[in-house]
Amino acid sequence: MVGPTHKKTSTGGASKAPRSELSTLDFGAAGGDVARALAACADKMEVHEGGDAFGVVSEEAAVLYANGQNDAAAGVLSGFVATLPDGQGEFMWLMLLDLYKLTGQRASFDEHVIAYARSFEKSPPPWDVEDAPAARPKSSTPTVAMGAALNEQLAKQFARVRETAQKSGAVRIDLSRLRSADEAGCQMLRELVSDLKRSAVSVRLAGCSAVANMLGGQVMAGRRENRNMWLLLLDMLQHTDDIDRFEEVAVDYAVTFEESPPSWEPPTMEALVTTTAELESAVRMDQGFVLEGDVLGASADSIRQLAAFAANHSSIEVDCSRLRRMDFVAAGSLFNVLATLQTQGKLVTLKQVNAMVAALLRVMGVDQVAQLQLRR
Repeated sequence: MVGPTHKKTSTGGASKAPRSELSTLDFGAAGGDVARALAACADKMEVHEGGDAFGVVSEEAAVLYANGQNDAAAGVLSGFVATLPDGQGEFMWLMLLDLYKLTGQRASFDEHVIAYARSFEKSPPPWDVEDAPAARPKSSTPTVAMGAALNEQLAKQFARVRETAQKSGAVRIDLSRLRSADEAGCQMLRELVSDLKRSAVSVRLAGCSAVANMLGGQVMAGRRENRNMWLLLLDMLQHTDDIDRFEEVAVDYAVTFEESPPSWEPPTMEALVTTTAELESAVRMDQGFVLEGDVLGASADSIRQLAAFAANHSSIEVDCSRLRRMDFVAAGSLFNVLATLQTQGKLVTLKQVNAMVAALLRVMGVDQVAQLQLRR
């Protein structure tokens, strides 16, 4: 099995190879084929020679799963845990249970949690419905959750949102956490939405009612100021399809600014009803970053977005609770990004990683350039 673990020296001892060797590997050169990628990088990767059986089996299963060979990975793990004495190899058991959950094999999961509970004399991990493939279809639409304040300090974040949305052709913007706004912030948001519409980008907004209520308390009829705040209020009322309140505000706008207000139009962008799960999987502009779904290939957008996000942060927490799978090539690209960030003095923590992905990241040495926390 190949992985960045240990390499024999001329004296027969083991020594760590410099991590900088891996940071320049081209993991995309093999086109996503794990076998070709491993062969292409073999001269720079460290070969696992005689490590313990746990490491060998976990690496083999992790790479099989990363390459989409779910049944083969399950066979390796189930056969191995069946040979273990009670109370040993818990991580291997967790890999197997996570694999069954991630691939929707409820019957096999139920069978093995009984054996797990018997072996370790404690409650087994639960079956999480959200882990099953049918419960969480992969979405290619990036989601951005705004912070509490809408102001000019969000200019850089808006630029990243615009770039990401134009690349993907769609974006979801959650506004439900907004608690304050100023004129400059309202203008920037209106310009962002308008620019994306002109670029034929599909935009969906969440939390429009809350924003409308917040803005309604900040504008005053007869006070000729904050024109963009008034216009954003009218935009939000259109997105919530509140025509009665829209007409009331439109009259106040006309009296205040002595000009015709925008006319009522049916919502052209879907007002998104945001669920708790969607909020948890959103890219938090003020708190952290999220990797979710299946992250595949050297060109995985989410890894490039992580590098851009980290540019303005010294400490980065990456929520991986919704990350289902990462392939060998994407893991290599992630290592390269994290190695670069480490040299810049940035601390990255990958949180709530499932056991199957965690095993692959250890194979790739990601735990040497970032903190890795398992999902519980």
